[in-house]
Amino acid sequence: MSTQAERLAQFRALHAPGRILVLPNAWDAASARLAQELGAEAVATSSAAVAWCHGYPDGDILPNETALTAVKEIVRVISVPLSVDGEGGYSNDPGRVAGFVLKLIELGAAGINLEDGNSPPEVLCQKIASIKHAAKANGADVFVNARCDVYLHNLVPDDAKLAETIRRGKLYRDSGADGLFAPAMHDLKEIGEVVRAIDLPLNILAMKIVRPVAELKSAGVRRLSIGAITARAAYGAALRGVTALLKDGKYDRLFETSGDCPNFNALFGT
Repeated sequence: MSTQAERLAQFRALHAPGRILVLPNAWDAASARLAQELGAEAVATSSAAVAWCHGYPDGDILPNETALTAVKEIVRVISVPLSVDGEGGYSNDPGRVAGFVLKLIELGAAGINLEDGNSPPEVLCQKIASIKHAAKANGADVFVNARCDVYLHNLVPDDAKLAETIRRGKLYRDSGADGLFAPAMHDLKEIGEVVRAIDLPLNILAMKIVRPVAELKSAGVRRLSIGAITARAAYGAALRGVTALLKDGKYDRLFETSGDCPNFNALFGT
């Protein structure tokens, strides 16, 4: 079992120039362990998927203790580094956000994602600075990935999105961020411009319009996340199977994909 210091260093090293970290996003211990078994170098949580599986909508609504419990359960069953989708930190108070992140680090998290959403970028800057200060004081070199929602939430007109993303990226970098996450950005030329402008590992979200991993790597992307798509796929399969069961009284669809399910009893040692 790796020590926390080793996990922190390992996760940072996975963002080295010339490589791309492909991060499967998990929502519970089973999905995280499955990602590791399939060869993932690290695992990340999806805030949306974690919220859904606990009966909450996405959007900084999940109770802190529930989020912490989910992380604790995942860390217990994996040996690779874990990055946590912390949404907006579940508070606009930089001190409280830093305190939450310290708890995540204590549980074994190696990285944290924090988003700006519709708030002014200065709000996220303050959170990042507070986290880095608190983490340094505790000897924890946690990787802070700043999520810029300019493209995802259409915060500015289309012709201003690139410049605004670069502007925010520089602000977050100067506040101490270790990486920039720009979900919904997909144009390879624009991606290259951001990579050159901010000098931070750039994280892209997998979407139907996003180019394959090899092309993203060639453009300078160093991290790819898949978000809640695996959870959606799992719930979608369940929806189709249960719909057929309740509507037609047939089980076929339930058995079509269940045969692919791994032996979790063996994985978890029971």
